Amino acid sequence: MIPKKVNSVTEALQGVQNGQTLMLGGFGLCGIPENSISELIRLHVSNLTCISNNAGVDDFGLGLLLKKKQIKRMIASYVGENKEFERQMLSGELEVELTPQGTLAERCRTAKAGIPAFYTPAGYGTEVAKGKESREFNGKMHLLETAFKADFSFIKAWKGDEAGNIIFKGTARNFNAPMCGAAKINIVEVEELLPIGALDPNQIHVSGIFVQRIFQGTNYIKPIEQLTVQVSK
Repeated sequence: MIPKKVNSVTEALQGVQNGQTLMLGGFGLCGIPENSISELIRLHVSNLTCISNNAGVDDFGLGLLLKKKQIKRMIASYVGENKEFERQMLSGELEVELTPQGTLAERCRTAKAGIPAFYTPAGYGTEVAKGKESREFNGKMHLLETAFKADFSFIKAWKGDEAGNIIFKGTARNFNAPMCGAAKINIVEVEELLPIGALDPNQIHVSGIFVQRIFQGTNYIKPIEQLTVQVSK
C-alpha cells in the first residue's frame, strides 16, 4: 500500500490557493474538519467557493472563514444557524447557491464515481430549477444536475491508517463519506492515526484509494449544537 500520511496540517494543505473550490464535510456541528479550517484561516486564502451541507455557526466551522471574508461563493443545503452568513448574503457580499440536501449529497457521490450528471425530481418547479435542463421519466419531471468539480475535499474521521483507510464514528460520517474521493485532492484529518494493517478491514468505511493525504488532528472542540435534556420527576 502507498503511505498517505503527512506530518502536519500545514503539509496536508500544501497547494491550496486563492479562488479554488473546496468541499468540507460535516452536518451541523458534527464531523467538522476543524484543523483544516484553522489552517485555511492561517493561510489567508480568499475568493473561495465552499461546498458543505451548511455554513457552520458564527464562531465555529465555516462561520470562521465567513467572518474573515475568505468565502466568495457558498453552495449549501441549510444556512439558518449563521447570522454573519445571513448578513453577507443579504448585502450581496456572498454568492449563495442553495441546493436540496439529497441533491447536494448526490452531486458529491457522482463526482466521486466519475459520473458527470444525473436526473432528480427534487427542485422541479421551484427556484432551484432555473436555467437547468428538465426531462420526464415515468410521468414525472426531473432536473439535470451536474456533479461537483472541486480542487480539495477536507474530511474529518474518527480513525484512519497510514494508507488512508478511514472509519467514521456515528453520525459524524454524514457528508464526509460521499465527499471523500469527490475532489482532485482529498485530505483527511483523524482523531487517531494508526499503522497500516491496524484497522479491521470489515470496519473500514472509506478505502484509502480515495485519499491522497491523511494526518493526525489535535485539539478538537466538538461543540453541541442543540442540547436536549430530560427532567426527572
